[in-house]
Amino acid sequence: QLVAYEVKRMKAEEGNKQKILRHIKELAEKLYKNVSAGAPRAGGGMCWGMWGRGSLGRGPAALFPAAILERNGNALANSARRLEVVRNCISYVFENKMLEAKKLFPAVLRAMKGRAARQCLTQELHLHVQQNRAVLDHQQFDFVIRMMNCCLQDCTAMDEHGIAAALLPLVTAFCRKLSPGITQFAYSCVQEHV
Repeated sequence: QLVAYEVKRMKAEEGNKQKILRHIKELAEKLYKNVSAGAPRAGGGMCWGMWGRGSLGRGPAALFPAAILERNGNALANSARRLEVVRNCISYVFENKMLEAKKLFPAVLRAMKGRAARQCLTQELHLHVQQNRAVLDHQQFDFVIRMMNCCLQDCTAMDEHGIAAALLPLVTAFCRKLSPGITQFAYSCVQEHV
């Protein structure tokens, strides 16, 4: 509960590194107090492993935990930013704000290296299919295809039954009209992926 609350606080103050570091230190102290209040002082139980030997009884050992939390906090913040970039870019594409989408696109392609961003892509695209927004204009279609190709390119064998499987219904849903009576579906552009 402490961590969840603090992550929300830190996300709200994302741009101010000093405040985030202060929140991390406060969180480390609160966690230390909670752990030391709920566990015996002697012995090396599991909950003491993160604090290290010899730190017991000397007050909050905030430096070591704060360093871990800072590193993890930064990783979480970076991950959250990458997911937000993916969501924003997809929103821009479907709102036909192509200039904004184009600005975010390189960051989206970099984000596709991470599994969370690939999952985010499939989830966001699925939402648009549910809203009956699967027939795209040419520019929208190109953006969606490029994101799908990048997502599939970065998939690993572990993603085969998750992310790649989640894309299957999407590639049969998204399409564009090439001419009257001729529709191109997304699968025709991504079917070469293993």
